[in-house]
Amino acid sequence: MSVVSSVLVPYASYLRVYEPLAAFREPERGHWTRYARRSVLPTAQDELRRSLAGLVSTPPVAVPVHESGDAFVAVVDGVVCVCPWRTRMRGWLALSELGGLFPASVLDAALPPVVRGQAAADHERWAERNPDARPWIRTTVWHVPVRWFVLFDDDEREYVTAGAGGAGRADGARLLRYRTPMVQARRRLARALRTLRETVDEGPLTEGLVEVGRWLEEFHPRAMVELDYGGLVHALSAEQLAADRSAADVAEGIAALRAGDSDAAGVAYGRLADRWRAVRDLQSSN
Repeated sequence: MSVVSSVLVPYASYLRVYEPLAAFREPERGHWTRYARRSVLPTAQDELRRSLAGLVSTPPVAVPVHESGDAFVAVVDGVVCVCPWRTRMRGWLALSELGGLFPASVLDAALPPVVRGQAAADHERWAERNPDARPWIRTTVWHVPVRWFVLFDDDEREYVTAGAGGAGRADGARLLRYRTPMVQARRRLARALRTLRETVDEGPLTEGLVEVGRWLEEFHPRAMVELDYGGLVHALSAEQLAADRSAADVAEGIAALRAGDSDAAGVAYGRLADRWRAVRDLQSSN
């Protein structure tokens, strides 16, 4: 039997898409309709704890054996929207990226080659049967990608301090997130992409925006997009979180490029880069 810790698990951030129930076909629509009526729903920390419980077992379970039937639920303009976890699919995707994050010796000790090989074979067979599958959630650790902030406006920023409760955080812990309608996210991304292509050479940010744009096009036009700092709120002080206006910095930098003011764009980007460099440096600190 797995033992689930009550300790909060850092340090990941999330980009999520919540789709209206009408976007799902039966019988999945019926499942989510019933699911959304539950009085108590699991949190992102619950998902992480369950995944970590599998990793500490012997042998480790790199990817859940069965797909999750859980989701995040939000009411958007009176319409119930859900963001399926799809933990198994996301586990496969994350496993394919581990090779570039850890030395081979560390990776082999945590997840033996035979375990990773079996997971990769399972993913290949599953992908052949589900060629159009895509995740509703994207995850990064120890930072928030610049391209994610492009989708949001500073007015959509929500910061809730610890103990305040509400705002969708059942445990009362502090929260920093942005939420916006899908149509706004797509419009901002398209505008930013056009500006970058007209003012700077093709680079990682442009490529990243193209890739995020393709992902967003897979979803219902009345969906909602959410950027959640997730466990990063436990790596930053309340003062740092309160002062964090990253979406505003990105918007300021893009507006400056559009106006032909590369110096102002550099200043805005410098603030953003310094802020997130300090966060990523925490990954290697004792």
